[in-house]
Amino acid sequence: MAALTYEQLIEELKKQIYKPIYFLMGEEPYFIDAISDYIEENVLNEAEKSFNLTVAYGKDTDLASIVSLAKRYPMMSNYQVVIIKEAQNIKNLDASEVGKKINPLLSYLQQPLSSTILVVCYKGKKLEKNRKIYKAIEKCGVIFESKKIYETKLPAWIINQFKLRGKTIEPKAANLMADFIGNNLSSIINEINKLLIFLENEKEINVAHIEKLIGVSKDFNNTELLKAIGTKNITQANRILLYFQSDPRQHPVQQTIVWLFEYFSKVILYKDFQNLSDNEISSKIGVPPYFLDDYKNAAKLYPRNQLIQNIHIIREYDMKSKGVDSVADGHELLKEMVYKIMYGI
Repeated sequence: MAALTYEQLIEELKKQIYKPIYFLMGEEPYFIDAISDYIEENVLNEAEKSFNLTVAYGKDTDLASIVSLAKRYPMMSNYQVVIIKEAQNIKNLDASEVGKKINPLLSYLQQPLSSTILVVCYKGKKLEKNRKIYKAIEKCGVIFESKKIYETKLPAWIINQFKLRGKTIEPKAANLMADFIGNNLSSIINEINKLLIFLENEKEINVAHIEKLIGVSKDFNNTELLKAIGTKNITQANRILLYFQSDPRQHPVQQTIVWLFEYFSKVILYKDFQNLSDNEISSKIGVPPYFLDDYKNAAKLYPRNQLIQNIHIIREYDMKSKGVDSVADGHELLKEMVYKIMYGI
């Protein structure tokens, strides 16, 4: 069976298609929390929750206790829900044996109760597919891997989140949000909810709304820095870099380096596909059509050998910013790197 996406899993839950176990694992905590919260809030009604909802934490429980909870029968309800949060802290959870005996959870999964919905939140880690426990869960339940969304994919994700809520957002506004908030989906959702409260009567969210309600500058951000570098506007690039340096906590060097690496990688791809139509290029390099001109302009100004050299420069300064062969200030390194990129040094 193909792995379910977050949207598919939520859709199944809405249709009340329940499994005996949901094992939620991976690096991105947002999706794990969202699925767990949905099950906690929607499977049982308020009266049923009093007797049939149990929430435990990995540091306070063990495998035998979890199985004991799972084996209980519901009271005046079709289901009982058992949620184990921070399950990554449970000792031997992924082992086949515990103390020379079969892992009690593995034993339970051979014949789980259909009236129990067991939710295991395993953050920051994942089960290996060759483990017996993985195969047992896969056979009777759902394994969901919550993956990080790449920074460059965030604007499209933000656009979709507004769409799901019956609103639209300008692509530039979505880019601005992604740049300012970074790869923290929970924070992004909090800001989206805030915007929806204040802009209840607005059909489309624009850049002005983001500036006013989130407090981000439309002129000094990673998107504008890429545009300045792509057009070789050294004056504007320096202005933005000085702005970043004035507030280093809000503009971390590592985040900017990731954006630069992705940007120049895609400019190289643009050169490879430049004879195709705009829609085809957009699909090939993973850039929305409305941002394609930025890559087209850069492809004209930067020859291929300089683009390849820029990738090497970015990798070099990525290591330096992490303290490898350098003790210089991160934003000073960033200015030095951008200078080399733009002048081909």
